[in-house]
Parts: sequence; structure tokens; C-alpha cells
Amino acid sequence: MSEPAVFERIVELLRRETATFRIIEHEPEGRSDRISAIRGNDPGQAAKAMVLDVRGGGNGRQYVLGILPGNRKLDFAAVARHFGARKCGFASPETAQLLTGCAMGSVPPFAFDARLAIVVDPDLLTHATIFFNAGRLDRSMEMDTQDWLRVAKPETVQIAS
Repeated sequence: MSEPAVFERIVELLRRETATFRIIEHEPEGRSDRISAIRGNDPGQAAKAMVLDVRGGGNGRQYVLGILPGNRKLDFAAVARHFGARKCGFASPETAQLLTGCAMGSVPPFAFDARLAIVVDPDLLTHATIFFNAGRLDRSMEMDTQDWLRVAKPETVQIAS
């Protein structure tokens, strides 16, 4: 899956699900603080998506798409605890790209691969809309938070420190 293919898949999914969203075109950027400034959104509204490698528990190795506010840090221990594992770290860049079809910094808060479980920090959900890179470094979306919850079906877990 190439980046444009992921973007098109997201647009198709959101239209099919009659979700409220808008596409934002901008210069290529993948860092949360910088893209929030470019888009003009509060960094706490930015859905930062990270592919995580969770292991050392009874479930073997699991891959998780962790979604948290762009101005927060990930609590790796909280993710490991939630999945009954001993360790949690970032998936390798190659694994992350394989599972998402996206370059680092462009991963959207959607999983099109069944091997990725989605967890979201509840602090992100306090906003009426969220912003995220949509599978491309030069395309973002603003989306109704409740529509995102309905379409993405994440599990809500305190994962931000």
C-alpha cells in the first residue's frame, strides 16, 4: 500500500460511513508540533498515531496503534499493562510501514490491517474534532471526534503520560 492509496482508502471509508470531515492540503510535515502550527489546531486536538510492539505476555507479540494527543508523551508501561505484557516499544520503521502502508509521520488513526489493535487516550476525546495526518505528509483531516470513534472503533485506555 502506498501513501496515496492509504489516503484514498480513508476518504472512501469516511464517505461510506457518512462521517463529518474535511481535507487539509499543506506542505509536507510529520512532526506533531509543527503540523499543528501549520494547520492552526491546538496540539491537544492532534491525533498522534504510533505503531507499537507489545510482547512478553500470555498473548505473544501484538502490534498496537496507539493514538494520543499530539502534545503528550506515550506511557509505554501503561500500554504493556493493558495488554498483559512485560514490554512495549515502538515497532521498527519497517514493521510500522508494512502494517500501515505509511511513511513515519503520516500514520492516520485508522487500522486497515487486522494485526493492529487500536487504543486511544481519553484526553484526545475531549475535543469536538480531531486533526490527523491522513496517510500522507501533505494531507491532513479534521474530523468529528464522535464519527472517528464510530468508524475507527478504538479501545479507550489511559496511555498518555
